[in-house]
Amino acid sequence: MTNLINNKSYDRLIYLDHAASTPVLQEIINEMLPYLGNLYGNPSSIHTYGIKSKIAIQIARKRVAMLIGSKPSEIFFTSGGTESDNLALKGLCKSIKNYQNIKNHIITSSIEHDAILETCRYLERDGFTVTYLKVDKDGIIDKTELKNHLNDKTALVSIMLANNEIGVIQPIKELSEIVHDFSKMIIFHSDAVQAVGKIPINVKELDLDSLSLSSHKINGPKGVGALYVREKVKFEPLIQGGGQESTLRSGTENVPGIVGLGKASEISMLNLKVNSQYLYYLRDHLIRRINEEICGKILNGSLEHRLPNNVNFTFLGLNGEDLLTKLDEDGILVSTGSACSANRQQESHVLKAIGLNHDEISGSIRITLGIQNTIDDLEKTVIVLKNRIAELRKLSPIKYKFDK
Repeated sequence: MTNLINNKSYDRLIYLDHAASTPVLQEIINEMLPYLGNLYGNPSSIHTYGIKSKIAIQIARKRVAMLIGSKPSEIFFTSGGTESDNLALKGLCKSIKNYQNIKNHIITSSIEHDAILETCRYLERDGFTVTYLKVDKDGIIDKTELKNHLNDKTALVSIMLANNEIGVIQPIKELSEIVHDFSKMIIFHSDAVQAVGKIPINVKELDLDSLSLSSHKINGPKGVGALYVREKVKFEPLIQGGGQESTLRSGTENVPGIVGLGKASEISMLNLKVNSQYLYYLRDHLIRRINEEICGKILNGSLEHRLPNNVNFTFLGLNGEDLLTKLDEDGILVSTGSACSANRQQESHVLKAIGLNHDEISGSIRITLGIQNTIDDLEKTVIVLKNRIAELRKLSPIKYKFDK
């Protein structure tokens, strides 16, 4: 395979950026194809083609619901995780402003995805106050701090199930219990975009009021996602129109994308145990081999409470973007953090929140594994990583003495 940027050839590119996006599985493509071809009817139409599209959406809704343990009627399709997060936060807060102005306090964490953080900043400009909970050096929220910040004006708590950069899994069930013990009227939302399909999720057991997910993180197509909203929880729509998705999200449905998300959800549910065990095996092997072969490194985030496919290391004495570029030249594709904020070239707020300094943040890379990866991929990666790190450290003006 040829890399068009530097014109070098490889037997195969090693893709290790599955937190950014995943390949669409062939069986998902096969299920989508009819709705990109002959079955092009609008689901709102009452003729045969429209009815076939509507039935396909209903099947997909059931599949997504089964993946997270909800009712199909509690699933609403969106354009992706970002829209789902926006709809959850803005839709709830819009409802609150319409019906009970005294509730104007939001609690979230300092390591949320930008889809949550930027929405919270928007809501701050709209009259809401937001508390950003700190995390410890492992990236875990302090339950006592959450409890201390709850008050009579708190309307919403939004805590991600698993972090997109360091893969840390939060104790969501315990956090939601704290919130709902304080008041059943407080909505608990969770951005589960990275967690869905990687670990078991049941929204009823976790006592969640809403949850967001995205298709392209679970081997489905881009441009489609879903929001779970518990029955009787009131959300105001952000988009007005024809009243699709029970009036919560108007606009003609993306039928092929929704069908793809439904099939991806079904496959994820059926293969969850086997796939997660395999990813844990790959992840632990990679961490062990990096620890054996490379000195001057820091594993970022909790190892115990971590997604099965996430590895985030800081390599001291170099720049992570330089390392990413060198690895790309060798056909190994990784990232330095969230793909959604890469163009801003800002320092990672997640790594800063767990206590890393500027140099440590600059030297970090994120490796996220998929079921297509093999042990051979990881062995090649460790060899290349070791050589490229040594090369970059020689060129660095700052010299370190490293212990393994």
